[in-house]
Amino acid sequence: MKGYALLLLFFVSFSAYAQQTINNYKYVMVPERFSFSKEDNQYNLNSVAQSLLEEKGFSVYSDKTAIPKEIADNRCNALVAEITQKKNLFVTNLTLILKDCQGNIVFKSKEGKSREKEFAASYNLALRDAFTSLNDVPYSYTGPVRATAAVDSTPAAITTAAATPVTVTTATPVYPVTVPAAVTDTKQAAGTLYAQATANGYQLIDTSPKIVLTLFKTSAQDYFIANNGAAHGIVLKVNGEWQFEYYKDNKLVAEKLQIKF
Repeated sequence: MKGYALLLLFFVSFSAYAQQTINNYKYVMVPERFSFSKEDNQYNLNSVAQSLLEEKGFSVYSDKTAIPKEIADNRCNALVAEITQKKNLFVTNLTLILKDCQGNIVFKSKEGKSREKEFAASYNLALRDAFTSLNDVPYSYTGPVRATAAVDSTPAAITTAAATPVTVTTATPVYPVTVPAAVTDTKQAAGTLYAQATANGYQLIDTSPKIVLTLFKTSAQDYFIANNGAAHGIVLKVNGEWQFEYYKDNKLVAEKLQIKF
């Protein structure tokens, strides 16, 4: 009977762990550099990952930003985001993994893929493809799972104790508020750019003609991954106007565009 009691205790502990989901976590830590990257925020992947997690509802931080006291006092209050790469000569394969402080996997995405030849676009598209797995998982922060009942390990208690009804009170979900980054520099459109369709988006050319900007389609309407050779960012509509947003010297720059599709 003692062995049976120990076995029961094991399954109670395992059941409590199995209930851990992303809903038990309010915070996610995103590293400055993923394991396969050669430099911090290479191809803007870390910033994109942080943005996509914030869109899901998490409060996201990195090791180089000030973190709330709740995380500083106990790192187990936050998940850690990892992006892993499966090497392939012709395909970029990336997977999102969310782990707890003990290294246990709480969430693992599908393998995001892209065959785009340009590295920055390929990595961004593969990352966004991996993140689509989060769309299938509803998220609302409910707080950590904690054991609330003790198990009497004596044989008599195991064989004769009757189940006691337990009243479960559901915590009110707390939804973090994501504050958009403030634009520190706005540039006016230099002239009309003409969009030429490509396999994965458009290339914008001026009257020279010269390719000024390359756009790559995403799953969102009027939202493109963009590259002008010197900066990587996004092109989107703001108040009915197109603009190219990117970071320069850690400041968000918005460059207005006149695009004729």
